[in-house]
Amino acid sequence: MRARLLGGATVAALAIGSLGAIGAAAAPKGAGPRYTVGAAGAGDAYFPFAGNGGYDVQHYDLELDYTPPAPDPAPLEGELRGTATIELVATQDLDRFNLDLRGMEVETVAVNGKRAASVATPAPGAAVDGAAFWHVQDDEARVWELTVQPRPKLKAGQRATVVVEYGGATTQPEDIEEALYGWVTTRDGAIVASEPDGSMTWYPVSDHQTDKASYSFAITVPEGKVAVANGTQPKPEETADGLTTWYWDAPDEQASYLTTASVGDFELRAPTFSASGVPIIDAVDRDLSPARLATTNASLARQAAMIDFFESRFGPYPFTAFGSIVDDDSVGYALETQTRPVYSGQAGQGTVAHELAHQWFGDAVSPERWQDIWLNEGWATYATWMWTEQNGGATAQQSYNAWYDPTRTASYWQLQIGDPGPLGLFATQVYNRGAGTLHALRVEVGDEAFFEGARLWLERYDDSAATADDFQAVYEEVSGEDLDEFFQIWLADPVKPPADWVQP
Repeated sequence: MRARLLGGATVAALAIGSLGAIGAAAAPKGAGPRYTVGAAGAGDAYFPFAGNGGYDVQHYDLELDYTPPAPDPAPLEGELRGTATIELVATQDLDRFNLDLRGMEVETVAVNGKRAASVATPAPGAAVDGAAFWHVQDDEARVWELTVQPRPKLKAGQRATVVVEYGGATTQPEDIEEALYGWVTTRDGAIVASEPDGSMTWYPVSDHQTDKASYSFAITVPEGKVAVANGTQPKPEETADGLTTWYWDAPDEQASYLTTASVGDFELRAPTFSASGVPIIDAVDRDLSPARLATTNASLARQAAMIDFFESRFGPYPFTAFGSIVDDDSVGYALETQTRPVYSGQAGQGTVAHELAHQWFGDAVSPERWQDIWLNEGWATYATWMWTEQNGGATAQQSYNAWYDPTRTASYWQLQIGDPGPLGLFATQVYNRGAGTLHALRVEVGDEAFFEGARLWLERYDDSAATADDFQAVYEEVSGEDLDEFFQIWLADPVKPPADWVQP
């Protein structure tokens, strides 16, 4: 769980013209379609250059060749070379479009088999002849945009295959809060956890959850290393000339920040299964201490029972597989990477329940805008309260009381979890007040409507993204109540909610 102190950088804006986002000249009336530039961002207020406009990605095929760092005291740098084959559909008549890519150098770009020339970033409004690409990497402004100009241009509805060859040194990139994320280089490999926009540190991508796609991976590493990604293995790994290639296939729609391709000294364990037949595939670092390994093993042993319990409340598990990646290196948090959460250091039972619940809330249905992250973290926290109660621990009401009753400073209550700001995404209030909001909602509408609403939310928005407004609409539908006042108090008012909303 990425609960961290606020801090770090602010987002700066880059002149849109330097990204080549000036549209092509309009065609004369009656002369045919007007081709314009795809937006350099998906429109998220918190991360204006995350994701892109003008197309919808269908599938990413990632071929990665990774060399981990040499032993200490060599620099903590790996070497990554990749070929990304991106299947997309144009959603407008496109003159050019963008991909997000940070810290890597682009070697070649081809669209539908036609190579593009590498050119210097043009001046705002300047025309560029022929098939071309250019790459803006502005660390200070947090803008990393690869602009691709295909020729011929793409018509709305047209399918296209984009192939990008790239590579570079891998280090330890940081997110807006100056926390490690993305492709985080470790001495024995890499731990890959990319929320909110870190996937661009290891492949070219439309890095926003409103553009979900399926994935396939072929990850080549030195023999003896294990590479673990999302989904299942479509075929066994292959070893030749001191290198091993690991294959993974993730056919379900997936937000980019939920992809992983972690590399390390893992024991890849044989699958176990939930009662409903979900395969559970775990990769556990061989270098965990005995105490951490014992905690991890005890927690992972409960995964099947957790799936059974959450299915009884929320409906069928939404993906092809589940499992874990437990790495002895530390990014300081766990992340719900789709089908295979990443755990840093060890996997505790509460954290495993939290990341499993995210497969429904956050992964199957993602927040359409990052300001609604409470829909991810509040649900995962509340589901953990429910799991604790199911196993004879504190009831959900007792967990609510333990959160609500202590004396807290006014500043704690001032954070609006419905719009916490880009530096408040992982504030503890988003998790705990989010869970408190859901418990209060359960009391307000009753158990029957509460769980009916959860299932309807998941059915209606599965494989896509939605907003807090959509969530409110679902609960007004199932309960027949006007919930404007409720959500205003719990998500927006910068004060402690009144005690009479939830009676012990």
